[in-house]
Formats: sequence, structure tokens, C-alpha cells
Amino acid sequence: WTFYLLSDLPTKPENISCVFYYSKNFTCTWSPEKEANFISYTVRRTLYYLHDSDTCTSTSENGSSCSFYSRLTLPDIYIIQVEAQNAYGIIKSDITYWDLYTITKIEPPKISSVKPVLGLKKMVQIKWTQPVLAPKSSTLNYTLRFRAVNSTHWMEVNFTKSCVNEEAAYNLTGLQAFTEYVVALQCVAQKSRFWSGWSQEKMGITMEEAPHGLDLWRVLRSDKVDGKRTVQLLWKKAKGTPVLEKVLGYNIWYFPENNTNLTETMNTTNQQPELYLGNQTYWVHVISYNSLGKSPEATLRIPAIDEKLFQCIEAMHTYLTQDQLVVEWQSSALEVDTWMVEWVPDLDSKPLAISWESVSHTRNWTIQQDELKPFWCYNISVYPMLQNRVGEPYSIQAYVKEGVPSAGPVAKVEHIGVRTATITWKEIPKHQRNGFINNYTIFYQAEDGKEFSKTVNSSILRCDLESLTRKTSYTVRVMASTSAGGANGPGISFKTLSISVFEIFLVTSLVGGGLLILILLTVAYGIKKPNKLKHLCWPDVPNPAESSIATWCGDDFKGKLNLKKLDNSVYREEDRILKPCSSPNGLIDKLVVNFENFLEVVSAEHPGKGWENILGGEKNEYVTSPNRPYCPTVSTEIPPRGSQCLCPGMLEETCSETREQLLPPAQGFGPGHLCEEGASNPYLKNSVTTREFLVSEKLPEQIQREV
Repeated sequence: WTFYLLSDLPTKPENISCVFYYSKNFTCTWSPEKEANFISYTVRRTLYYLHDSDTCTSTSENGSSCSFYSRLTLPDIYIIQVEAQNAYGIIKSDITYWDLYTITKIEPPKISSVKPVLGLKKMVQIKWTQPVLAPKSSTLNYTLRFRAVNSTHWMEVNFTKSCVNEEAAYNLTGLQAFTEYVVALQCVAQKSRFWSGWSQEKMGITMEEAPHGLDLWRVLRSDKVDGKRTVQLLWKKAKGTPVLEKVLGYNIWYFPENNTNLTETMNTTNQQPELYLGNQTYWVHVISYNSLGKSPEATLRIPAIDEKLFQCIEAMHTYLTQDQLVVEWQSSALEVDTWMVEWVPDLDSKPLAISWESVSHTRNWTIQQDELKPFWCYNISVYPMLQNRVGEPYSIQAYVKEGVPSAGPVAKVEHIGVRTATITWKEIPKHQRNGFINNYTIFYQAEDGKEFSKTVNSSILRCDLESLTRKTSYTVRVMASTSAGGANGPGISFKTLSISVFEIFLVTSLVGGGLLILILLTVAYGIKKPNKLKHLCWPDVPNPAESSIATWCGDDFKGKLNLKKLDNSVYREEDRILKPCSSPNGLIDKLVVNFENFLEVVSAEHPGKGWENILGGEKNEYVTSPNRPYCPTVSTEIPPRGSQCLCPGMLEETCSETREQLLPPAQGFGPGHLCEEGASNPYLKNSVTTREFLVSEKLPEQIQREV
């Protein structure tokens, strides 16, 4: 005997379910769907009325289902039992009964068109083809679902249609005019509990109506054209009004508030036209029109350019909820209950189109976050509106989502000192900020040293670094931070100075101060003892032109000239050339300098005498001074010493007066003074060495002319 455990037998089939796919097959399924061991299944079908049976087989590898493709007739009841068999035995399921009417499932219908009905504005007609595999001359139940294209909410309608014709139609009413809808159908045979699948979706649009009202707004530009200001008009469908029409165009007319005779009109299809108005107040009216009619007119008042706008908003703030941006404001003006909200991205480039919306009976405004771009800054302005007057706006900036800046600030170094330096930077471009800049952090590090940092407010674009090391290289970078994080800018390097401008100024000041004190002491000394300072800085130098040697007389003069035995003076009789020689008493210097003056005086006293008679009658050579072009030939022989005056024939008084004119007594040069051999004149001694004395016999003609 062989014994088997019950656990070795296959699992009993349960949860049997059968579906009659009309005219296609009869399919049954059961559980479990999978087995660990190989199992073969046999489904036995018995016709209730005919008492006939047949089977279909399946294996666990193919799944727990089996289909019959023949002997599919209505009406009938099928008796179904499933057998599971493996190597250890057979297990049978419970017997189940299936009425074909209740388990019939047909194919979905195929929608052919969704069109509006002429003259009916809020209705569309749906047409479809009956399912091919469906009971003929039977009644089907339908479910029609529909939604507007811009909506996600489905609505359903149930109805019944007989399958008399291949095509069927249904009129869907209660819709909005000029609105596009999406529709789908499914059906089921009567008494059956299995619905067909949904048909392919089809779209259609209802007929349009006359245009509805408009919301009207404006943007006041600062530029002018031909002396007139530019006003851009903006309009859209009134809030809460569906788009029920196709607009063909817009009619605009406007005029000054105090003169309707100056009305101007415009017909346009542009929804943002520009008007060129004067400086006074204007009224603007706009209507839209189509083939079915025109909309109610929208009116807007444009204030005069010098009109003072009223203010009533005290404060405003923004905050984020789970999926919305909320703007709230406070106002004490209870009579104002309508507000115009305006928002536009704040970019470095040309501003984009302005978005706007009117709100009433509230002091807040919300917008879905997905309608705004993340990391973009938006300028939001709220205008109070009292009847037709528009007040002063209140503006604020907001982000729906902040991120780390795309780039850091670009810094530069200024005012580098010995221990200080100033770091400056520019703001990050708006499109790279990705959020509100909360602060800037300056990181600086000496070469091979420790890194330090300083943080400043976002409104500050410079930072002074102190306590640096003299003559040291530093690396600096600046980081800009938002609530999401920070981004570093490029690093820059600089080197502190070895000496500061202040130190240079201090040394210069000390040196200059010392010189100034020395000058002041010198000036004080000069004021206290002026003569000593004068002789020290400016010694007295006699004027050779005022020498009194020309007044010397007779033998004394001749004796002064015959000083051959003094020092190294040389007087050669053979060539009679007067050469410079040193004299301890400086008499030769004085003689040579004033010799020409002496000759002029003698010539004036004795005009009838030649040069030979004047100086002894001998032929003499001449001396040339650099102060004169030439000098006539004169005798260098000294007349006999005598007491007579150098000016023979002149009265003693005349001679005395001449001496006084040649040398004033104030200069201290008198005859007695010059006759003192011990007195030497350093100026004349030096000057005589620089003079060039030339002796020549080649100018007799010049001498004759001079005589």
C-alpha cells in the first residue's frame, strides 16, 4: 500500500468567475493563480437545458483560466466545475451555475462625432456606432462621461438605447457656450453585470454667444511721443466669466474728461494697444464684438499727469502656504473695497508682460505657486480703487521658491595699506540670485595662514579688513547667501604695503618741521643781530667802477706803479707788455680796472696832446679789456713822481670834486685809503685773473681816429 499526505495533493480551485464575451468566447478563472508543482486543470461545462457537457484543459504554467469557443448560445445556463490534478491525486471544486444573460460582456461603442447643434448654444450631439459583438435587437445601457478641456472633473450621464440601428446619437445639454468638451462612452447589456470598457475620447465645442464683459486696466509709461504720454491698455475676460465666444475685434474710444467733443476712436484686434494722451484726465471705453453681438462696455479713468493720488495702504507682507502664495495688506480706509493686484518678474532684461487681477471685499490675494516660476523674483503691487479713481500703489517683492545663487559676487581690492585693505564687490545680477540675498561673507587668508571671515548685511557692498600683517600676500573671496545656501565668488589676491602713506607723511613732516624750525631760528637770529647775518650771507663786494684810483696824483701814482720788487710781478722793458702779477696790496688790480677811466679823464683835460705827450712821448703798446672793443696804445712808463694832480691844468677844487664823483666817501675809498699798501681787495684780485690783457702794435689807425 502506498500512502499520500493530503498536503501533497493540489490546492482546491476556488473563487471561480466566468464571463461570456458575446459571440467570442466563454472564459472562466479561479484561484490560486500559481502553484509550486506542476498541475493540470480540467474545466467541465454542462449545458443546463441540453444536458450536454464538454471540457477545456489548462496547466499551472499557463495560468488559472480556460476558455470555450464553441456552442455559445443564448439563452442558457452553464454548470461549471474545475478539477486540479498532480502526481498525487485529483481535487475538484464546488459546482457553480452561470446564466449567460447576467455574465454577457460586449465591446465598447465607437464615437464618430461630437458637434454643436445649430441654434442651440449650450448643447452638443454625440454620435457613435453600436458594438459589433453585441446582442442584436437588444437594449443596452450607456454611461456618458464628459468634462471641459481645461478641467479634470468628470461628469456622467446614464441613458438606454435599443440596438435597432448600427448608429446611435445622444444630445448632451446644460453645457457652457463656446466651451470645448471631452466625452467617452461605455455600455452594458441589460441584466448583465459586466460593463464594456470606455470608448476612445472625443472632443467637441459648443456654439458661441455674444461677448461678455471685460476687466480693463492700464500701464502709464514715462516716455513721450510728440509731447504726449504713452498709456498701454490691458483687458481680459471679467473675473468669473467663462470664455463663451470668439471675439472678432475691439472698439475703443477716449476723450478728455472736460471735453467730449475731442473723442477719438480705434478699432483693433490687439489686446494691449497703446494710446497717446495729453496731460489732462481722460476717459477710456472698450467693447468686444463677434458675429452674435457685442459685450457691455468697460470704462477706465486715466488721471492727469499732475494729479495727486490718494494713499490708504499702510503695510503689506507675503507668506507661503502649502501650494499658494498669499499677499496681505492693511488699510484704514474702510470706503475702499476694490483693489487691483499687479505682478511681474523682476529681471535685468526688458520687463515681461504684466499680469493683473481685480479683487473685492477682501484685503488679501492668493495665487497658486505653480503659476509662478521658482527662483524668480516677482514685483507685486496693490492699487486701491475708489469708484473710478486709482490710488497710490504699495509694492513688495516675493519668491515662491528660493535657491542657492547661481554665481557669487566678483570682488576687488581698494585702498591697500600696511595693515588694512578695503574689499568691494558688485551685486549679483537678478537672474542669478535665485532668492533674497541675506548677507555677504568675506573670507580672507594670509599665505600659509589661518582663514578668517567677516559677515556684513546685504545692503553693504564693501568691507574693511583690519589687523593684517605688513608686507604679506592675502587671498580673498566673497560669498552671497540666501535662505537656501551660499555661493562663493572668484578669489582675488593682494599684498599689504611695507610702509604706509602715513609713515611717509610722518617722516616728511619731521624733516620738514626740522628745516622749518632751523629757518625760524635763523630768521630770529638775523632779526636780533642783522649785521652779522648780513655779513655772513652777503659779504660786501666793492664796485670796481667806483674806485678812486683815477684821482691819485703825480709821484704818488708813479711810485705805486713801480712796485717791481713786490711778489712775482714782472715788467719787461724790452717788449713793454703789461702782464698780470700778484700784488699783496692789490694796487695793480685797481690800476688795471680803472686805467681806462684815467685815460678818459686825461684826454678830456688835454685834448690837443697826443698819447705820446701824455705818457712821456714814447711809443707804447696798448692794453685791451674784455669790457671794451679795443684800447688805444698808451705808454706804460710812469710819469715822474710829483705832488701835481693827475689832472694837470685843473684847479685843485675841480680835481677834488672829480675825486668825490668817482668815489663817494660813503664807499670808503679815498686817496689815502688806496695808498695804503697793506689793504688788499679780494674781489679785484680775483677779477684781474679772469681778464685777458692783449698788447699789440697792429692798430695805429684806430689810435689816430681816437686822437
